[in-house]
Amino acid sequence: MAEQAAKVEFVHTSQFTTPVAEVYAEELLAFAGEHFRGGAVYFTCGGSESIETALKLARQYQVEIGQGDRYQIFSRQQSYHGSTLGALSVSGNKRRREIYLPMVREFAHVGMPYCYRCDFDCTDGCRNCGQQYAAELERAIEASNGAAAAFLFEPVSGATLGAVVPPPGYLQSVARICRRHGVLLIADEVMTGMGRTGCNFAVDHWFGKDSEMAPDILVAAKGLSSGYAPLGAVIASRKVVDAIAAGSGSGAFLHGFTYNAHPISLAAGRAVLRRLQDKSLVEASDSSRDGTPAAVFKKALSGLREEEAVGDVRGIGLLWGVEFVADSASKRPFPVEQNFAGRVAAAGMKRGLLVYPMQGSVDGTSGDHLLLAPPAIITPEQIAWSVEQLAVSIREAQLSLR
Repeated sequence: MAEQAAKVEFVHTSQFTTPVAEVYAEELLAFAGEHFRGGAVYFTCGGSESIETALKLARQYQVEIGQGDRYQIFSRQQSYHGSTLGALSVSGNKRRREIYLPMVREFAHVGMPYCYRCDFDCTDGCRNCGQQYAAELERAIEASNGAAAAFLFEPVSGATLGAVVPPPGYLQSVARICRRHGVLLIADEVMTGMGRTGCNFAVDHWFGKDSEMAPDILVAAKGLSSGYAPLGAVIASRKVVDAIAAGSGSGAFLHGFTYNAHPISLAAGRAVLRRLQDKSLVEASDSSRDGTPAAVFKKALSGLREEEAVGDVRGIGLLWGVEFVADSASKRPFPVEQNFAGRVAAAGMKRGLLVYPMQGSVDGTSGDHLLLAPPAIITPEQIAWSVEQLAVSIREAQLSLR
């Protein structure tokens, strides 16, 4: 970052580009995979800005290919995509949205697979429920009468549901539905991207190298710069880029923020990407590989299922959720006013353990869980200590209610 500041600290992207932006964009496209060869990257200052950018990009794409009636962005209930008004409009988190709803224009929010509390039959390993939820998306697209522009989704849910992993076949069906109806597929990888789940991007677990399934747009932030500088990115496929380049706006995307592609932030991002690759941190985050930090973490967390207040432990890679229940047989949540997840987090903080407490996983208001996302360099000793502290904190929270 200091080296970049000594060369050029800032230029406005409406008139200039920089070597660090061009090189880093090429590196990110390669990191995103073959489907994004020939694509482009739009750099922002964070996740919410990136979501706003992706929404507008999807709209302009549809206009440029002659589909001007398409403007609706579909998303899922219990999702969270950011704090700006556009991002809130496509988010399903009730508590973070409710006071702003008079200011927001909303489109359809469809159900999302959540096998611990599924609305459908899950006796076949949740494959059936995944298809039911995918069919709900198709019905919403058809009901829009040709107005659907894009579908936005988190490959693995983040804060609002706590690392819910999609069931087999669900995302593949969603991708086929979107392709069939001319709807762009946007993956929100703000939390799950940059190796967090054991692949470069979480969608790789389900789409792999199948370019027919891959999203048209990837949204990244958070792990992109690892906190060293504000940075987000919208990674667009060649299909999207070519439509803008050949369009009516002189080949320009009609959008912009002052600090797009800030050179110092990009220098931080490049350094983080090199470290991820040089230190094999994506592989370290793969919970399916024996002996990796992620595999050790997964095994250690499984012991939490024995705790009376724990209803579910779920996740992938180094992104996990622990859901709490007042009664495990009925899956009854704790009363909202007891703020059980907050009690666990407070007990953990006294012990030096930091977790991400949330409420609303059941219906947007009730339901307590924690999101856990340790670094890929965590040691077995640190894992054992942290999981033990979490177990003790859960028991302390229970005692505090008696």
